[in-house]
Amino acid sequence: MAFRFFRRFRVAPGITLNLSKSGPSLSFGPNGAKMTLGSKGVRRTLGLPETGFYYTEHSSWNGSSGRGRNNGSRGGQGYVSPEDRLTLGFFKRLVTPKDERAFVDGLKAFVQGRENCALEQFKSSLNLADCAFMTGFLALKKLRFQEAVEALQQANRRHGSLGSFFAKYGVHVELVLPISKELKAHIGPRRRGLLLGMAEAYQAMDEHLPAAEALMELRDMLPDDVVVKASLAELLLDARPDDPKTHHEIVRMAGNVSNDSPAHGALMLYKAKALRAQGLHTAARDTLTAALRRTK
Repeated sequence: MAFRFFRRFRVAPGITLNLSKSGPSLSFGPNGAKMTLGSKGVRRTLGLPETGFYYTEHSSWNGSSGRGRNNGSRGGQGYVSPEDRLTLGFFKRLVTPKDERAFVDGLKAFVQGRENCALEQFKSSLNLADCAFMTGFLALKKLRFQEAVEALQQANRRHGSLGSFFAKYGVHVELVLPISKELKAHIGPRRRGLLLGMAEAYQAMDEHLPAAEALMELRDMLPDDVVVKASLAELLLDARPDDPKTHHEIVRMAGNVSNDSPAHGALMLYKAKALRAQGLHTAARDTLTAALRRTK
C-alpha cells in the first residue's frame, strides 16, 4: 500500500520517537538536519528549506561499529556533502553522459532557487524518466498544464527507471500535491506520483475523462490507497455532480471508511456528499459526525 502510516512522539526538544511498521526509531536534531537511529542503522538527513528535497546518508549496523564512524552507504566511502553531490568536476563531466549532466545541473539550479533554468535543463533530457518527472511537476507548478501532461506521460513510459538518478546522487524528493481543498498528497518519483500529477493537470484543463482514466488505472494498481480513492471521488463529484451512478460508485468505493488520517477524513466527506445527493440524510449526517471524531 502506497499510503504510509506512522506515529511520531516528541520526547524532548530536538528528539522524537517514531513508530512504524518497520519498528521504532529515534530522531535527533532540528527540522532539516536530523540523525535517525533505527533497527537498520543510522540515517543522516539534510533538508533544503522550501524545496522538498533531502540528502540522505545511511550507515548499517553491520557495516559500522555504531560508535560514531562516519561511513556512507557505499562501501565506507565517507560522507559526501550535498554541494559535492551536485557538482561535477571537469574530468567527471567529461565522462558523464549528456542527459545525466542535464539532470544534475537542473537539480542544482532548482535547489538554488533558479526554477526557470532548472526547467530548461530538465526539458533538454526528457528521455530520462527523472528529468521528465521534474519537468512535469515544475510545469504543473507554473500552471502550464499541457506541458505538464506531456512530460509526465514521457516519464510514465519509462517508469521502470524512475528514481534511479535521484538514488544515484543520494537525493530524496517529496512533493506536496494539492488534490482538493481538503486533501494534499505527498509523492515521490514513483508511478503513483506520476498518475496523480497527470490527473490534476487534466482536471485543471477540464478534461475529466483522461483524468478519471489515470486515477482508475492507479486505483487498479493500488486498490487500498485512500489518497487515490479520495482523489477519484472528488473528481467524479466535480465532473458529474447530479449523476446517481456516480453517487452510488463513491459510496461503494468508500465502503466502511473510518477517520484514521486526513485522507480518510476527506474520503468520508465525499461519501457524505454522495449520500446526501441520494437523499440518505441520516447516513450522511452519521458519516460527517464520525469524520469529526479523531479515532487515531
